[in-house]
Amino acid sequence: MTSAPQNFRRPPGPTEPVTLGIDPETLTTLQELQQEYGDMVSLTKPNGRVAYFINDAAEVRRILTRRHSKYRKGPGFERVKMLLGNGLIVSDGEVWRRARRMIQPAFSRQNVHRLIKVMAECCDRRAVQWAGLAANGEQCNITAETSDFALELILISIFGSDYESRIMAEGDNPFDFLSRDSTRDLSVVMKVRHLRGLLLSIIEERRTGSGSDEFDFLSMYLQATDKGGQPFSNAELLDELMTLIVAGFETSANTLNWVWYLIAKHPDVETKLIAEAEEYLPSVSAMNADSLSAMQYTQQVLEEALRLYPPVWLFTRRSHEDDELDDFDVAPETDIYLSPFILHRTEHYWPDPEQFDPDRFAVTDKPKKDRPFFPFSLGPRRCVGEYFSFLEMKVHLGLLLPRFHMQLVDDSQPALELGINLRAAKDIFMKPTER
Repeated sequence: MTSAPQNFRRPPGPTEPVTLGIDPETLTTLQELQQEYGDMVSLTKPNGRVAYFINDAAEVRRILTRRHSKYRKGPGFERVKMLLGNGLIVSDGEVWRRARRMIQPAFSRQNVHRLIKVMAECCDRRAVQWAGLAANGEQCNITAETSDFALELILISIFGSDYESRIMAEGDNPFDFLSRDSTRDLSVVMKVRHLRGLLLSIIEERRTGSGSDEFDFLSMYLQATDKGGQPFSNAELLDELMTLIVAGFETSANTLNWVWYLIAKHPDVETKLIAEAEEYLPSVSAMNADSLSAMQYTQQVLEEALRLYPPVWLFTRRSHEDDELDDFDVAPETDIYLSPFILHRTEHYWPDPEQFDPDRFAVTDKPKKDRPFFPFSLGPRRCVGEYFSFLEMKVHLGLLLPRFHMQLVDDSQPALELGINLRAAKDIFMKPTER
C-alpha cells in the first residue's frame, strides 16, 4: 500500500475512495471515470493505495512495451494463480523470462502449421454434430459447440495420441468442466488440482520414453531447456500445461462464439466470408498455411470481433519503480488499470465504435498506430499463442461456414459476463441448416 508524495503530478480524478475489482461494477465505474475525467484518471482505493486508470492509447502502449520492465502483474491475478499456478500468464521477473524463452519455439509458425490437419479434423467432428442437429430440426448451442471445439483442439495439440489413450481413457473428457463452468471459483480450482495427477503421470511416461513420439506441445515443452541447459521441472511443467489448456481454449472459444453471433446479424459479412472460403479453401486437401494466410477478410472479421469483445477485458499492472506517463508521475506500488474493452470502444480512436465493421481492419497504406488494438496484450507479454488462435479460428470458419447457415433463435443483444474473461452471460442458441 502506498500513497504518492505531495509533489507528484497526478492525473485528475475523484477525491473519494473508489472500489475496483474484476466485475461488472468495475466496468461501469471505469466508464464513468473516463467520461468525467478523461483518458488519464487518478484515484485512491479504499485500502489507501493509489491507482491510475489509463485509457490513453500512447500511454497504454508505452506501459506494455517500452516501459514493461517497470511494471509487474497487478491486482486480480491472485484468482488466476490459484487456478493455474505460477505459469506464463501469472509469473513475473526472471521466472517469466526463463519460461517465455523456453516456450516460445513451440509456437513458431512452422510448428503451428503442423497442427492444421488436427484443426481440420476437429472441425469435421463439429460438422457431423451440426449436420445431425440440422437434420432433426434441433437447435445448436453455439457457445457450447465453440467451447468443445477449442478445448478438444488444444488438448490434442498438447498431448497428441495421449489425448485418446490417456485423457479420454474412460470415455469422457475430464476437462469438460472448464468449458461448462465459467465461474472459476474455488470448486473449479479444486477440480483443476485433481487433474494434475493425470497430467503428472503423462509427463513421467513421456520422460521415460514410453509416451508418444509425435509432434505436440508437450513434446516441445519437454525438450525445452534454459540458458543453463536445465529443462522444466515436473512442477513447472504442470503449471505451464494448465496455463496452456485454460488460456489456449478460452480465447478462441469465446471469440468464435461472438463471431457466429455477429455473422448471423450481418448477412453481408457472411456472404463475403463464404466467397473467400470457397476461393482459398475449395477442399480440405487444398488447405495450407498459404491459403489460410490469404484469407484477409476472415482475418478482418476476427479482429473486429476481438475489438468489440476482447477475451480479457481488463488488464492490471503494479509499478515497482518510479515512472512518468504523459505529464504525470507514477510512484512505486501504484496500481494500473487498462481496459481493452473501453479503449476499443472509445470514439475518438474508433469512430462509431459500437458498429460491427470488419472493413476497419482492411489492409491499407495508412499507419494504424492511432487505432489502439490489444486483445492479446502488447510487447514482451503479448500472448504467445496468438498466431495459433487466429489460425484455428480461420480453419473453423473456412470449413464450417460454407456448409452451415446459423440463424439466431433470439437476436437480442447478449448480456455480458465480466469475470476474468469476457463472455456472453447466457449461452447463444442457433438453428443450423445445411447449405
